[in-house]
Amino acid sequence: MSDQQKNPNLEAEQDLKSEAQNEAVEDILEPEAEVLEAEPENDELAKALEEVAQYKEAALRAQADAQNIRRRAEQDVEKAHKFGLEKFAKSIVNVADNLERALASAPATGESDPVREGVELTLKDLLETLARFEVKPVDPHGEPFNPELHQAMTMVPNPDLEPNTVMDVVQKGYTLNGRLLRPAMVVVSSAA
Repeated sequence: MSDQQKNPNLEAEQDLKSEAQNEAVEDILEPEAEVLEAEPENDELAKALEEVAQYKEAALRAQADAQNIRRRAEQDVEKAHKFGLEKFAKSIVNVADNLERALASAPATGESDPVREGVELTLKDLLETLARFEVKPVDPHGEPFNPELHQAMTMVPNPDLEPNTVMDVVQKGYTLNGRLLRPAMVVVSSAA
């Protein structure tokens, strides 16, 4: 008889051992298989997290853009309110100039002149109204010439003044809320 026939228990024992070994190998390999299967899930999770981060970043950018647009719109409205009177103010300062010219050309007599008084009061009221709306005159007489605020009409040699000093103001300039509305037309001294 063969060894297998002699010992049927031995065969059963070997089968049990091989089954146990197979199970042990499967137990060892199973977690590796799960890890291998989990890696694609981790990749998917990583991709999803990256996508979420991109969406968050895009949302933050969109929110920042919206805030910037809102802020710019508020600034534009503020500037429109502040400088919306610019054309009107340019026209009105010409009226003030004409009233000043009228007063300068009318001879001052010792007697009370109702027309002159009326023009003086009108000019005073007009200048006060302009000041309420932040339209202020620029009268640079005796100041150094500033090309940002003044327009030189001519240069006259004058040894008494330093060069580039405003000697005379032909027409006053005006500012609106601190921004130049009209430059002052001036006569500037030059070196003798």
